[in-house]
Amino acid sequence: MAENKIFAGPKVRRIRNTLGLTQTAMAEALSISPSYLNLIERNQRPLTVQLLLRLASVYKVDIEDLQGEAGGSIRQLRDVFADPLLSGELPGDLELVEVAEAAPNVAGGILKLYRAYREQASRLSDLADLLASEGRATAIAGARLPMDEVREALEQRANYFDGIDVAAEAFHAALAPGDDLLGALKTWLRKEHGVVVRVLPIHTMPTLRRRFDRHSMRLFLSERLSHHGQLGEVAMEVAQIALNDQIAQALGGLALSGSEARRIARFELARYGAHALMMPYDAFFAAAQRARFDLDVLRARFAVSFEQVANRLTTLQRQGQAAIPFFLLEVDNAGHRLRRAGAQGFPQARFGGGCPKLNVHAAFAQPGQILVDRLEMPDGFGFLALSRTVEGPQATFGERVRRTAILVGCEASLAKETVYGEAVAALPPVAAGTACRFCERQGCLARAEPPVTRPLGLDEMVAGLSLFDFQ
Repeated sequence: MAENKIFAGPKVRRIRNTLGLTQTAMAEALSISPSYLNLIERNQRPLTVQLLLRLASVYKVDIEDLQGEAGGSIRQLRDVFADPLLSGELPGDLELVEVAEAAPNVAGGILKLYRAYREQASRLSDLADLLASEGRATAIAGARLPMDEVREALEQRANYFDGIDVAAEAFHAALAPGDDLLGALKTWLRKEHGVVVRVLPIHTMPTLRRRFDRHSMRLFLSERLSHHGQLGEVAMEVAQIALNDQIAQALGGLALSGSEARRIARFELARYGAHALMMPYDAFFAAAQRARFDLDVLRARFAVSFEQVANRLTTLQRQGQAAIPFFLLEVDNAGHRLRRAGAQGFPQARFGGGCPKLNVHAAFAQPGQILVDRLEMPDGFGFLALSRTVEGPQATFGERVRRTAILVGCEASLAKETVYGEAVAALPPVAAGTACRFCERQGCLARAEPPVTRPLGLDEMVAGLSLFDFQ
């Protein structure tokens, strides 16, 4: 207690005001001077052990209440003011401490109002999605970050940009890289633009994976990156130079509202261009058809990662040369949906991607293995779902590995055209849904939320299998 100084001025002031005491009266009861009490109440002096015991004895105060910190409320208040709706209104830590310490009931009220606001925003979003799935567009919208705007723009269209793909294919043919694409791209950067690629140790770039120094014309890569990761970063740099006009044209077609959203979208389009350089359309399309879309065979043939080949598989939608319309979903182990793409606009209405039963969540228990499922939605529609974990940059000792999981899916009726068709045909279907809030399956053991389309069933005499029974 002596080592951890306790500043509890607002709490002492609240005790005094509740009892209707002056500073002089309280100071006399505690055997300290009024000026010292004044410093304590303004958090300019800590409470000593003796003074803590005296407060507890004289005013019957729980010492734990005086020692307890408002750290939890402060963190929650900080989250509230980090909302895009309150952009630019974030108070300093001192103000948050003052609110949490001096007016805990006010802080609690703010947090309750914010939780209610987020719940209503979530319900409005669910309602908008539900109406949109029925073909009725709505103007319901909440505050969105630029990243959310970009994701929505990319998810609602086909994941194919013809201009970028055609230019990438022509560039790859002229480059003629043979079996060493990474080496050929580095040579092109050096000869054509004077850019030298260097791999730096972790201690030199502890928080960066890539950095371009315009003054020295050097592209620095972190040694955390695998060979596939280095290839992807160098290909992105080349795409931003060689495919600049095509990327700008594709960017103009997305109709984004702000400069930050356009900057993020340009980054995503550059990554698309990098994949197009690494896996040229004609060659990749032919290989995918021959391998019957075996992702492991394709990533080995093009010397790329599972994540890179999965992303490329969703882009094979060239007119007159289209493959199975695959879609992709990426999540982390906390269930956050990081990316959705493919199938000529992500199939939100029928697939959703928010069901806990999806094998993309189970993949974390079996890292590195492809899990195959046949999903059956409430309307009887079916999907083939392939899921596998992917690793992020190399972690050092003591760091937690970044691991996400990718689901690649297509309509179940097309599964026979893939190498996974026979395996999935022998599996019993998994009764999945778009998301718990839209799913009306009774007795679902995995249900995490009640459906917005049904009232809750509150019956003291009967309890169903689900945590959220509904009528």
